[in-house]
Amino acid sequence: MIDKGNAWARKAALFACVVGISACDVLPRSGPNKAEIFAGSVQREGDAFVVAVNDRVTRATAVVPALGFSSDFTNAGVVGSDTIRPGDVLGVSIWENVQEGILTTAGAPAALEEVQVDGAGFIFIPYAGRIKAAGNTPEAIRRIITEKLADQTPDPQVLVRRLAGDGATVSITGAVGGQGVFAIERPTRTLGAMLARAGGVAVPAEIAVVKIIRGEKTGQIWYQDLFKHPELDIALRNGDRILVEGDTRAFTALGATGTQTRVKFETQTLSALEAIAQVGGLNPALADPTGVFIFRNEPAEIANSVLGRTDLVGEQRMIYVLDLTEPNGMFMARDFVVRDGDTVYVTEAPYVQWTKVLSALTSTTGAIDSLATTAVTAGLL
Repeated sequence: MIDKGNAWARKAALFACVVGISACDVLPRSGPNKAEIFAGSVQREGDAFVVAVNDRVTRATAVVPALGFSSDFTNAGVVGSDTIRPGDVLGVSIWENVQEGILTTAGAPAALEEVQVDGAGFIFIPYAGRIKAAGNTPEAIRRIITEKLADQTPDPQVLVRRLAGDGATVSITGAVGGQGVFAIERPTRTLGAMLARAGGVAVPAEIAVVKIIRGEKTGQIWYQDLFKHPELDIALRNGDRILVEGDTRAFTALGATGTQTRVKFETQTLSALEAIAQVGGLNPALADPTGVFIFRNEPAEIANSVLGRTDLVGEQRMIYVLDLTEPNGMFMARDFVVRDGDTVYVTEAPYVQWTKVLSALTSTTGAIDSLATTAVTAGLL
């Protein structure tokens, strides 16, 4: 009875081994292996181009976001601090050189405090009428008022000054020290000075993006470029809307990496080596350093350049392969630029699947032996 039971157990164990080996492909794993990825290439009638990374490929794919201002922004001159605009508030004082004047007596000024420029750009001065103020300087307005009053009172003396509450303003929102609406004043007539007035940026400077909306035109730059390229410190205009935000680009890390997640860029340019480092590097117990893949939809222009072709039209599915074990593998990974929306995938080492198979077989065989022993003991065999 015992011999018969042992024979049954051995047969059952052998059957389990066969089943386990045949089920190797359905064991848990983090994704496709190298062979499966290559099997999906265009070269094998798949729908993606699989390309090994080399110096030529790194140069052809080294594309970073092109941020900057158009000539409409950079050619705009600085707004004169003395130019009056609709909404400005002026203070006007008038002296007359007669004992009984039309506005005041000799030696005492007629002070017209807080004369606001209306929406059409005009102000009203008694006996001088409506005067065009917008577009003029306080000095020009002073001369106009003097000429208007000279016909009615001898040698009038006029003083015009801008009061608080300038009409030219910009709005600043997003990741800044203090959001709000700010007047364009003498110290804050350019972008950099206005951002400083708002408390500076509240995200790391290296990934801060500054966007300006002016009417129907929009421009954006990296915040750090304000200091690297002085020509980008543009003059502001009334009604400009300024938005400061952190870089929104991200890539996805999958497979045998330190973590599997969506990761935001921490620098303006990000290499494959830096991307791997951001997720904790390769998993030393699982990763195959010869199977680091970057999945990307590539514009036709770049895809043609990478593949040495001219016939591709529209976005192409590209899979770039890095082998970190090659003599220059680390250099290739350091030079290859990761872009927004990329998927960085690291395959598992071949032995990992065998380890999983052996573990599954060992566990299954142990369970069968235990079951056979129980059955023999119970007299079922």
